Amino acid sequence: MPLSPLLQPVAFDDLPGWDDDDHLPAFEAFRRSAFHILTKPYRTGSLGVAFQSFAEAYADSRETSPADSGGARRFFERHFTPALVSPGGQAASGFVTGFYEPVVEASPVRTEKFTVPLLSRPDDLIDIDDANRPAGLDPYLAFGRRTETGPVEYFDRAAIEQGALAGRGLEIAWLASKVDAFFIHVQGAARLQMTDGSLKRVTYAAKSGQRFTGIGRVLADLGEIPLADVTMQSIRGWLADNAGRVDEILRQNRSYIFFREAAVEDAELGPIAAAKVPLTSGRSVAVDRLLHTFGTPFYIDAPSLTAFGGKGFRRLMIAQDTGSAIVGPARGDLFAGSGDAAGEIAGVVRNAADFYALLPKALVGASP
Repeated sequence: MPLSPLLQPVAFDDLPGWDDDDHLPAFEAFRRSAFHILTKPYRTGSLGVAFQSFAEAYADSRETSPADSGGARRFFERHFTPALVSPGGQAASGFVTGFYEPVVEASPVRTEKFTVPLLSRPDDLIDIDDANRPAGLDPYLAFGRRTETGPVEYFDRAAIEQGALAGRGLEIAWLASKVDAFFIHVQGAARLQMTDGSLKRVTYAAKSGQRFTGIGRVLADLGEIPLADVTMQSIRGWLADNAGRVDEILRQNRSYIFFREAAVEDAELGPIAAAKVPLTSGRSVAVDRLLHTFGTPFYIDAPSLTAFGGKGFRRLMIAQDTGSAIVGPARGDLFAGSGDAAGEIAGVVRNAADFYALLPKALVGASP
């Protein structure tokens, strides 16, 4: 597969602030992927960054332990060549948002206070692809419902919240707030502080399949919040002030997420995401997995983004997750960490950014 013309090789000297970054945490995130791929390789994205071309860098990272940022920087410079990622179309630059892992109180059983369930994957939810997609089913749908006459579209958010899956024993835990549950769906994971004193983590297992609709855009289109002011915080504030309209607004996003339990093996790391490694705060980025190859390092230059540490964002990140709203070659979702402080950061990230993919040198040399 040839390398996409959307990737234009440049020099490390062309990366603003490259020498000033702390490359060590990015190396550690990259190394986690290097060990994971010994079990299962990543799929090559359509931009042509071949998974196999990372072999030398992955092998070296498994044997290398840089002592400091300088050693980590030299590792990346030794194995990679940066390439500016064109956003394509009419866009002048790329775009970044933020996500995080909420930490929420939850109950193992339904109570008067805790009435909103997080559900595990139903047994009649099936994967849909070209092999089993019936004629007339929306080609977007990657999930469907098994029936005696063949797959059909799965229940959407409104139907599930109104009881379509009630009585099937799918409840993992119960929350006190529909809004908290909704944002856990959006983030795709959460740590639950259980009322019995235990700590539980839930992470994405599957979804009902319908298209994701951002409720920030819904509220902007309704004239409730100016689009420029849409943040997670402003959305939460509007929902708190308009409790009677919560169902109306949340159900505009028909997509519904199902979860599975996961161990909290390292409290300093985030949940295991789509690339099957724990996310690293401030160093893992969600990308369009159809275009990009998981494990690819990206240097992201977003000088207007100051939520991470108070100065312009210029960091090396590793592609280790994806999301329904993350579409396009220069589109990323930055993992901010776990808990309320991380949520305050993630909730305000909506910034223009330049993306530089670090391409294995063998790949760049082999491309026409």
